[in-house]
Amino acid sequence: MLKYGVIGFGYWGPNLVRVLNTAERSMVRYVCDARDHRRELAERMYPTTKVVTDHRELLADPDVDVIAIATPVSTHSQLAMEALEAGKHVFVEKPLTATSEEARQVVEMARATNRTVFVDHTFVYTEAVRKIADLIDNQELGELLYYDSTRVNLGLFQHDVNVIWDLVVHDLAILDRITLHPPTSVMAIASSPIPNQHESIAYVTLFYEKNFIAHVHASWLSPVKIRQALIGGTRRMIVYDDLEPSEKIKIYDKGVELVHDPAESYALQVGYRSGDMVSPMINPYEALANAVNHANASFLEGVQPITNGDTGYQVVRILEAANQSAQQGGRRIDLT
Repeated sequence: MLKYGVIGFGYWGPNLVRVLNTAERSMVRYVCDARDHRRELAERMYPTTKVVTDHRELLADPDVDVIAIATPVSTHSQLAMEALEAGKHVFVEKPLTATSEEARQVVEMARATNRTVFVDHTFVYTEAVRKIADLIDNQELGELLYYDSTRVNLGLFQHDVNVIWDLVVHDLAILDRITLHPPTSVMAIASSPIPNQHESIAYVTLFYEKNFIAHVHASWLSPVKIRQALIGGTRRMIVYDDLEPSEKIKIYDKGVELVHDPAESYALQVGYRSGDMVSPMINPYEALANAVNHANASFLEGVQPITNGDTGYQVVRILEAANQSAQQGGRRIDLT
């Protein structure tokens, strides 16, 4: 049974504590938060859990196996490094750190201390994305052509990061799971229509080998909430709608192919194929519960998780480059 110490009881912390306590292989021994009203809430919700102000109490307790970090991204690096130095595994909310250099240091520290870092890219553990990854791994879509995502809603404005770091990060984690190779370059444009606020609208384009392209539109200023991605392949295409209650994935037997026209000896024409649509059953398991179970298995069995420190580093590196591109008016940034 893994014993967790959770740092941060704000937006995500309560969800994390709930799931860690209900998972078969973990329990929460400590909750730490600097704010009085959040500690009071944690004490009311979990009267048998130790609630403290100083995170160093968690690090000093030899019974604590894992430190879970659910704090602003600017604090992730320091807390993760302290936890690893104290001999603890680390479960950290996305993104791993605020810079790629900090992420690299965390990954190196994990290797040096023989501890595991799990990055909570929760969307990777949704049953829908798991199904999509299986379909792609089994070549059901053929060769991937494009990924086109819209991830918009009204609010919630973040005080420490812009919309790229808050929303685009989800698609970067999904792309890391379903593609065989990392992107070779990225370009982005972003806007901040609200004065004195971080950029709240962004368009990010990623370029890959073999002409695969990915595009993400993210916004905090949309009148409606949309969580939809189109994934095109040479054999089949997918519409993934995370807000759809019953048919989150629709697989279309549609595509295009180049066909030779015998009437013109050198002519190639585009042929269209249109077949059936199927919507596979998606189990209604909670994504965070899947993530926690996977993390617990990784910590106990010494196996690197799917969203490990290296994955977290790659995602942060792309986020950093996209941010740099946006600040330079959309200049294409090489990632190789």
